Amino acid sequence: MSITAQRMSRIKASPSIAISAKAMEMARAGRDVIALSAGEPDFDTPDNVKIAAMRAVIEGRTKYPPITGVPELREAICRKLERENGLNYAPDEVLVCNGGKQVIYNALTATLDPDDEVVIPAPFWVSYPDMVLLAGGTPVVVETEAANDFRLTPQRLEEAITANTKWLILNNPCNPSGAVCSAKDLAGLAEVLRRHPHVWVLTDDIYEHIIYGGEPFSTMAQVAPDLHERTLTMNGLSKAYCMTGWRIGYGAGPKELIAAMSKIQSQTTSGVSSIGQWAGVEALDGDQAFIEDNVTVFEQRRDLGVSILNQANGLSCNSPGGAFYLYVDCGETIGRRTPDGGTIENDGDFAKYLLESEEVAVVHGEAFGLSPYFRISYALATDRLEEACMRIQRACASLSG
Repeated sequence: MSITAQRMSRIKASPSIAISAKAMEMARAGRDVIALSAGEPDFDTPDNVKIAAMRAVIEGRTKYPPITGVPELREAICRKLERENGLNYAPDEVLVCNGGKQVIYNALTATLDPDDEVVIPAPFWVSYPDMVLLAGGTPVVVETEAANDFRLTPQRLEEAITANTKWLILNNPCNPSGAVCSAKDLAGLAEVLRRHPHVWVLTDDIYEHIIYGGEPFSTMAQVAPDLHERTLTMNGLSKAYCMTGWRIGYGAGPKELIAAMSKIQSQTTSGVSSIGQWAGVEALDGDQAFIEDNVTVFEQRRDLGVSILNQANGLSCNSPGGAFYLYVDCGETIGRRTPDGGTIENDGDFAKYLLESEEVAVVHGEAFGLSPYFRISYALATDRLEEACMRIQRACASLSG
């Protein structure tokens, strides 16, 4: 008799984390693995943020923090949302969590009943559907198209909504596609949502600052103020502020929802590391100039990766507008044979082939709900990125048939 609950059969472990762990295991064994699987900036946390954390330790700010977050950080988040997004929230409408993932999990756990549905555009971040399932809901996956830069259209949203729909999850810019929804795109989706007042919107804005080409960032509550009272705006410090290990995420939304999410957190993790929260205050209120410098490097890496991979036999990819990923179409490799006589049957096989033949770790498209693709992260040193892309080119050239 199994000790695990039946609900565990509904979910799987995070594929991107599993692949990154495999790559690290191979590297520890002496293999020259290049991991393009993790969504983690290679830049270091800014010094002013580190100093703020050390100051918090020296000043003894190391006690249990409030469940919802230290007041100073919640106030800094409110200032950030007003300054950068034109959104007005009070501190009691903000919850600080252990990373953005906990914001989403708390919201889904606090709101989903059996038979409730959550609309998720594909390709999607790997954890969305499993968190919905773990919370007892049903993910409704809506495929997007490369021809439309993987953006959700109003028509497809309309077709996906039913009487049971509770949430729409929007990740903008998107992991894994890098798609950026403009204010016009969001306005079109808002028109659909106005016809369905029972549907709430969870906007995952974690890549907000990583946008290329001068496209201004837009978020739903900003574009459609009338939807403010049924929107949860999620963000965090991991990506733009290079603070992945600090685990600081936050959500802003209606007071009733935030209170319910806080109740969940009070019975699970309690408050977020006090030291990390004081570092977060400095991150949001301190110098922001480094972000633009980092984005410039990311854009150069994007262009490098797109150029090399689009020259590979059987691959093609769009040049994304944001985030730090390429979502690469490997459809033309399906059915081809590897040098050892195997056949590429799907994108999972292709990813396995890259790891075994060229020691390059990528995440297969099936994990993101849209095949046949694979995702690479270009958040690593430029020379290693170039080497990895050249290895992928070589692997494709070795396929036959």
